[in-house]
Amino acid sequence: MSLSKSLSRSQALGCTLAAAACAAVAQTAAPPGAPPVPASGEPVQRVEITGERSGGEVRERRESTAAKTVIGREDIERFGDASLGEVLKRLPGVTLDGAPGRGGSPRLRGLGNGYTQILLDGEQVPRGFEIDSLAPEQIERIEILRAPTAETGARAVAGTINIITRENFKRRANDLRLSLGLEDGRWSPGLNWSRNGSADALAYTFNLNALSSRVRAHTDTVLERGPSGGAPTLCREETVDSEIERRRLTFNGRLQWRLGEGESFTLTPFAIYGEGDSRRHATLAQQSSDPDNKVPWTQADPVGHSRFTLARLSAQRNQRLADGTRLEWRASAGRWLYDENTLRPETGGADPALRYDDAHISDRSWSASVKASTLLADAHSGVAGVELEGARRREQRSNLADGVPLLPAFDDGLQARSQRVAVYAQDEWDINPRWAAQAGLRWESIETRSEGVDGDRRNRSAVWSPVLHTVWKFDAKKRDQLRMSLSRSYRALTLGSLVGSPVVSTQNSSTSPDRAGNPALRPELATGLDVTLERYLGGGGVLSAGVFHREISDLVRNETRQEGGRWVNRPYNVGDATVQGLELEAKFALREVLAQAPALDVRSGVSFFRSRVHDVPGPDNRVDQQPGMTANLGADWKPRGTPLTLGGNLHWTPGYVTRLSAIETARVGRKPVFDAYALWTFNPSLALRLSATNFSAPDFVRGSAYDNAALNLRESSQTVNRTYVDWLLRLEMKL
Repeated sequence: MSLSKSLSRSQALGCTLAAAACAAVAQTAAPPGAPPVPASGEPVQRVEITGERSGGEVRERRESTAAKTVIGREDIERFGDASLGEVLKRLPGVTLDGAPGRGGSPRLRGLGNGYTQILLDGEQVPRGFEIDSLAPEQIERIEILRAPTAETGARAVAGTINIITRENFKRRANDLRLSLGLEDGRWSPGLNWSRNGSADALAYTFNLNALSSRVRAHTDTVLERGPSGGAPTLCREETVDSEIERRRLTFNGRLQWRLGEGESFTLTPFAIYGEGDSRRHATLAQQSSDPDNKVPWTQADPVGHSRFTLARLSAQRNQRLADGTRLEWRASAGRWLYDENTLRPETGGADPALRYDDAHISDRSWSASVKASTLLADAHSGVAGVELEGARRREQRSNLADGVPLLPAFDDGLQARSQRVAVYAQDEWDINPRWAAQAGLRWESIETRSEGVDGDRRNRSAVWSPVLHTVWKFDAKKRDQLRMSLSRSYRALTLGSLVGSPVVSTQNSSTSPDRAGNPALRPELATGLDVTLERYLGGGGVLSAGVFHREISDLVRNETRQEGGRWVNRPYNVGDATVQGLELEAKFALREVLAQAPALDVRSGVSFFRSRVHDVPGPDNRVDQQPGMTANLGADWKPRGTPLTLGGNLHWTPGYVTRLSAIETARVGRKPVFDAYALWTFNPSLALRLSATNFSAPDFVRGSAYDNAALNLRESSQTVNRTYVDWLLRLEMKL
């Protein structure tokens, strides 16, 4: 389990430099030089007041027994981002799966979809929820847990991201923010309104966000096909230019009635409505040594429309019993609707067609839970709870070519439902002033049933998840501490991975297959160890170095196989895997290192990852979508005597190759992303912010290869996405 065997020379050098930086910050700063003397000859008395601007977040991180990072409003709104994904990518150890500047699903420790648990206000996110549909202005804080706890849930092999919506009842506020974005000559206006207030026993907060965006996309894809081990006999090049318009309206709020000492009732409404229109122009060119292999079409002009609605209402009742036990009752209900249709007229070539694709997806979900917390004994506090959750999904897809169904057996659609039950108990124990521990046990069961062309299918899984966290403080001031976690977690199976109806590929091939679910899947189980050393600096800074290790069984991976004359990509259980890594973080004021340095606040983090899928031959037999490393370096500067604040951030993820099986590989190109902002504060109630996201605008390259000697077939594809700089000007007003 030693990481020294898996770290390359560059990683070792990075660790050495990081250790040197930590040592430098830890040293006592040199005394400042003599103060300047003005013309009068009298020395100017210089007084500096320092404090922890994000003291609450740092204090919560330091006092937590389980490893937790808390990101507050200051960090969330720093760059004026239009989407929450852009905020998350600058956090240590976080990567996004999308192209640079396009957001995407967040991943902790480089692990792909499903390994990172996403919570919204402590609950599982609604089905169909996309993190980029949330505006940063709607978020109060973000909590990141690197290891699971019995209370937050065990579906967190890589960790948990808990997004807390606005809940500030402590002050009255009426904030309005008007924004105007610019990308490649296309304007995107936006508006955000937040309101806090109270009336007698009621405290409330509301947030409304509206955004209309126009973006352009340009994609080049090259496909080569030929005999295994030989030269290509066919080469196709497809170019697509897209114009995409999106409109989104998001509302969230919180109403809290104070019912007495320690008792309250809270309603949390949440709703998103979005729609989009797309227009594309595609051309296809082909060179082939086989005269019978003709290009199917030469030009296509698809137009599409999509619409989705998500609504959820949550209720929470906090109650205090006579013996001091606190009860928390929760219930929620939600609905998600999604409609999409695309008309694709093809011309030229040997087999043009008028294609029509239509999809309708409907999800209904509900949840209920009760949690009891009490002081068990001296220095012991316990939490226990029960969670129930249910969902029903209906999915119908239609794929027509010249009016003829491509998959007529699926025209009747698919229905599926799932039920989840969880029971947990957790004890937190302050053993002595320097040593604390948390132990918990969670049992969770998920059952899925579907009705479709394959008949009635059922999948049930149940997992026991013991967890243990401990923290040791080296000194009474709690500046240095060591954390350790032992846990068992799992990756839950989604309805789409189990029973999703096929999504048809218009150019079906081994590198562009149809996609479908697999009802025979088993959930992945992971046993994990996390060890972290932290130092907290006087000005609110943090230095951290940690290692983690995961042993995963029943790893799920998508593989492409031939079924009925078509290539189909499905998830399969392929064996066991090992994941490990090193994570370094440094956040401090530069003056803590050099007393005469500018007033720079530095944020940096670098993480190194290694993984191996045991049943897939190497090299590059890593867990899917995990890069070898990721790094962030950012700084903020406020020139003295001016109302201006400047800042920038560089996010770097190198390219990598993943061997999916003995005959399949996937490749992802590097992702360097530089962001910058300038904030001019006219007065406490008025400010103007200018930001540039994806300033370097690199091309994003992805590719795949399939080489099957048994079929004497080799096929490879490469897609290049052009990216653009996204400018945003925002006026911030407190009314």
